[in-house]
Amino acid sequence: MDTHIGSVDGPALAAANGTVGCPASAPGCPMASTPAQPAATLTAGEASLGRHLARRLVQAGVGDVFAVPGDFNLTLLDHLIAEPGLRLVGCCNELNAGYAADGYARARGVGACAVTFTVGGLSVLNAIAGAYSENLPVICIAGGPNSNDYGTNRILHHTIGLPDFSQELRCFQTVTCHQAVVTNLDDAHEQIDTAIATALRESKPVYLSISCNLPGLPHPTFSRDPVPFFLSPRMSNKMGLEAAVEATVEFLNKAVKPVIVGGPKLRVAKAGKAFVDLVDASGYAYAVMPSAKGLVPETHPHFIGTYWGAVSTAFCAEIVESADAYLFAGPIFNDYSSVGYSFLLKKDKAIIVQPERVIVGNGPAFGCVMMKEFLSELAKRVKKNTTAYENYKRIFVPEGQPLESEPNEPLRVNVLFKHVQKMLTGDSAVIAETGDSWFNCQKLKLPEGCGYEFQMQYGSIGWSVGALLGYAQGANNKRVIACIGDGSFQVTAQDVSTMLRCQQNSIIFLINNGGYTIEVEIHDGPYNVIKNWNYTGLVDAIHNGEGKCWTSKVKCEEELTAAIETALGEKKDCLCFIEVIAHKDDTSKELLEWGSRVSAANSRPPNPQ
Repeated sequence: MDTHIGSVDGPALAAANGTVGCPASAPGCPMASTPAQPAATLTAGEASLGRHLARRLVQAGVGDVFAVPGDFNLTLLDHLIAEPGLRLVGCCNELNAGYAADGYARARGVGACAVTFTVGGLSVLNAIAGAYSENLPVICIAGGPNSNDYGTNRILHHTIGLPDFSQELRCFQTVTCHQAVVTNLDDAHEQIDTAIATALRESKPVYLSISCNLPGLPHPTFSRDPVPFFLSPRMSNKMGLEAAVEATVEFLNKAVKPVIVGGPKLRVAKAGKAFVDLVDASGYAYAVMPSAKGLVPETHPHFIGTYWGAVSTAFCAEIVESADAYLFAGPIFNDYSSVGYSFLLKKDKAIIVQPERVIVGNGPAFGCVMMKEFLSELAKRVKKNTTAYENYKRIFVPEGQPLESEPNEPLRVNVLFKHVQKMLTGDSAVIAETGDSWFNCQKLKLPEGCGYEFQMQYGSIGWSVGALLGYAQGANNKRVIACIGDGSFQVTAQDVSTMLRCQQNSIIFLINNGGYTIEVEIHDGPYNVIKNWNYTGLVDAIHNGEGKCWTSKVKCEEELTAAIETALGEKKDCLCFIEVIAHKDDTSKELLEWGSRVSAANSRPPNPQ
């Protein structure tokens, strides 16, 4: 697997800071985007820890750091601001800063946020946990206590009142792949470099604490510009690769109607192109798991939709589950993706390809086999077999259109998404919030180049507001369309303010149906009803005449059509916020099915002991 940093295969990172990475055949991967120049010797004032960290972030591909100031990180923020290649984006709270770094990492391959000690760190923790679950390299930087306070019996502010300063570190140990607490200058450069390199190599978040009195101090180790260092690419064990390919070819070539299903770990394996090459070579029908939507093209003729068990797109589950062999590339099988463990799959028919491991049916497992190399080699040797795709074409009947609306009829959600579908182009991206937007957005057919992101594994409501901020900042060549429920929006609404400060032109569809609809369909109760807000009024108040913002409240199809026309035309340079009034029971049929199955899984009685 090469170490190119990007959304799936790396091309998304080409931007102001260039690309980071190297061809898969290269012996190592320099963290630099331009040919190495002789490093300039710096003055004592420039040769500081803060400058070194800022330069490293730029070299890694970070152009924006999402931050909330606090007294322990203020000096560090000064140095980040002083770096020409970095932009400091001030967020309204740490949770949204973390969500924004998550969204930015999806668009650019790596993200970063900066917070203050404990009160900031524990606030951002939830977002970092989500990034960990989604395999996103996010560099979480916390300003720490003065280095002289470590090892003393002092009690500091922003703590729980004990002289032990390790609480924040211990919390981050479970949701990051590497942690470093920088309390001296002698090895600070090594700690910083190791943390950033680990985030990129493991595609997971890291935690980096910097004592508040260190960022501005010079040290001989910082006396020159950071020399680009190398990330050693992970390589397959050649014998293991050959054995895995041989076993898989034998397994697939004797199958009558094999299929391929893409999973979310295609991203971390950077194997999107290799996956499509295998589809081309094999002729198999292919689907994606819901959390892999957007990672491979949907315009390929052999694409049959989303495989999501009982709530799959039309005719997709029938083809996948009736196959006599299915290759899953990078799957995550959990209760949500399996619709309450209701998949009709058999282990002895499955080949499971993980980023570094291949398991063939009930038989052999092969470690140290990189997914990208494995899929590429398999494409050279697999026998073409179009049977499953031909079966799909025989049975497929196009889905019907929503019923035509009567004049001024209350707007239905399926009519809303009919119009969202028409808005999509290769210059668009879709952000889907946890909730019914999962299911409605999943049915959208993405044009070539259209981005798509949602957080399925962690499923934290409110994620989409911060993620929209970060994704739009990282993918500034796309107009991002976000579909957000009213309950989720109430969790993180404040950072619409930051979108306006950053002059973003995203389109937000706020679906106002009076509560937590996804929870209603799993288990209803009075706690699922929320206080209604005047959402357009709220956004107008946040706008406050500063920046470009346009809002609209729509209740019928005629108003929706007019609002979309305005957002795409006259207000194309504005942040457009369209509040859609929907009935509280207006849900997708997929959510109704999914909710009942997840409810059944959640309510299983204890097994007798």
